[in-house]
Amino acid sequence: MADLFETSLPPSGLLAEFDWAFNSWLTSKQTAGDKVTAASLDLYRKMWQTFCRWCVGQEPPIRLPAVTREDVRQFATKPSLHDASEALSPRYVWRLLDLVEKVLAHLARSESRPYESVAEQVLQDQERWRYANAADKDPLPQYLSAGDAALLVTYLSAARPRQARPAVQTWQELRNRTAVALMLGAGLTPGEVRAAQVGDVVVAGGRTKDVPWKVRVAPGRAGGARETPIAPWAGQLLQYWLQVRIHEGIPGQHLLPSTRTGKPWKSHVAQYDAIKLVMRGSGLDPSLEKGGSFRLRHTFALRQLRRGQADAVVAAWLGVEVAEIARYHRVVFSAAWDVV
Repeated sequence: MADLFETSLPPSGLLAEFDWAFNSWLTSKQTAGDKVTAASLDLYRKMWQTFCRWCVGQEPPIRLPAVTREDVRQFATKPSLHDASEALSPRYVWRLLDLVEKVLAHLARSESRPYESVAEQVLQDQERWRYANAADKDPLPQYLSAGDAALLVTYLSAARPRQARPAVQTWQELRNRTAVALMLGAGLTPGEVRAAQVGDVVVAGGRTKDVPWKVRVAPGRAGGARETPIAPWAGQLLQYWLQVRIHEGIPGQHLLPSTRTGKPWKSHVAQYDAIKLVMRGSGLDPSLEKGGSFRLRHTFALRQLRRGQADAVVAAWLGVEVAEIARYHRVVFSAAWDVV
C-alpha cells in the first residue's frame, strides 16, 4: 500500500516545461552572442532548479505561464519554502529573480502571449535587494515614463505635415525635433547626433519604402563604429527632415547642421538648449529637462530590453560594454517603452 504521507513526485511534463523554458532562454542568449562561462552556467542552472523545485512543490503545482508576482514574492521572502539552509544574500536574490524574470519573459515571447513583469517589481519593492547587483549602488538611469514618452513622441511627430495640419514653421525647429527623435528613437548620444552625416542614414532594406530604418555611427566616446535601429516614428520624421533639407538647399554632408549654409553643429551648449526647448514645447514637466539628452537615450535602451533584446545586442547598439547594461535591469519594466 502506498504511504499516504509520502510526497509524490511532480508530473514529468511539468519538469520538462521548466527545463525547456530554461534551455530555450539559454539558447537565445547564446545565439545573440552573449558568452556564458561554465561557472555562470552552473550557477544559472542551480538557481533555476531552486525556483523549479519550489513551484512544483506547491499545492497545486505552479506552471510557468501561471506564475504571479505574489508567487515570486513568497518564493523570495521565505527561504525555508525553497529548501535554503540559511537566509539568501541580497545579491544572490537579485541574480535569482533577474534570471526568473528573463526566463519568464522569454517564454511569453516564444508563446506569442503578453507578459507583465513579476520578478522586477518584487526587486523594486525590497530596498535591500534593489541595488544589490550594483557595485557602487549608483542611482537608477533617468528615463521617461509611458505617458511622458507618448506625449513627446506625439509632439515630435506633429512636425510632419498631414491633412489639415501644417508642418513646423522653420527648418531649425524641425532639425531640433529630429535630433530629439534620434536620441529617443535610436539611442544616439548628443555628440553622435551633432557628428552624424547624411550618408550615415540607411534607407535600403527597410520594411517601409524610402523610410530610414537604421543609422551608422562613427567611432567616438560611446564606443567603436556601429549601426543602430531607428524606431518607425523616428524614421518617418527623419525622412521628412531629409526632404526639407533638400528643399531648403542646405549644402554639405552634415545631417543636422547649425546653419543653412551647412556648417557643423559644434556647440554642445546650443544643442542642449535646443533639446530643452523641444522637451518644454512638448508639454513635459520642466523637471524632466535635467539630464534630458541622456534621459532619452536611456529610454531607448529600456525599450529595447523590454522587447526582449539581449544585453549584448543593446550594448552594441549603444556602443557600450555589456556590463553597463546591468544598471538598466534595475529599472521596473512595464509597457512604458512600447511607445518609443
